[in-house]
Amino acid sequence: MPYRIALVEDDPQLQANYARALEREGYRVRAYTSRQEAMAAFAAGLPDLVILDIMLGPEMTGGFELCTYLRSLSPIIPIIFLTARDSDLDRVSGLRLGAWDYLTKDTTTLDFLPARITALFRTVEALRSGHHHQDRVIEHGCLRIDEDRKEVLWQGRPVSLTLTEFWILLCLARRPGHVRNHDQLMEAASVIVTNNAIAAHIRRIRDKFREIDPGFDAIRSEYGMGYRWQP
Repeated sequence: MPYRIALVEDDPQLQANYARALEREGYRVRAYTSRQEAMAAFAAGLPDLVILDIMLGPEMTGGFELCTYLRSLSPIIPIIFLTARDSDLDRVSGLRLGAWDYLTKDTTTLDFLPARITALFRTVEALRSGHHHQDRVIEHGCLRIDEDRKEVLWQGRPVSLTLTEFWILLCLARRPGHVRNHDQLMEAASVIVTNNAIAAHIRRIRDKFREIDPGFDAIRSEYGMGYRWQP
């Protein structure tokens, strides 16, 4: 059965172009032009993936509000921002709200978008199959990762991560003390993003651990190289 994609975009021409590009790859696309229209549809049933613009009609942050609403309905549904807003602040805000990816319209071609979505669905399929990696449980001091259940515990308390954050953390925790660079983390999470986006994911992961343990500092930044898990 084809994957179902919801596209929330208020520009009719862009909406039509994106929808056609995705439909050519075999996806079923439902398009919406406003936050209210999309929220009504999502309340009735969720698609397999959602693409959001941030500015929707007169609402300058309508897409952010939709992302928050979607996360209240599902903690793992893949969400992509596709927007003209390219500031680091907007990018970090989108990722902090739980988006899997943040793409800008000026750099995302009609060929790249379907390829990016296909990569995300491979992550979803790996999650469902339970065969993404060989080791199933990792424990380092206060950290416990159960890959089959996609569960992370710190000091015995659950850490709520998105799938992208989970794969990044797993990549770091598999080899404590070893530096993982941007490309390795990107490959582990099945995402194609900028260094700044990886940095935003790392900050969000740290923030979630620090909600449990304010003194958390196990994820170290190595300037010019990447990141390491250092208990």
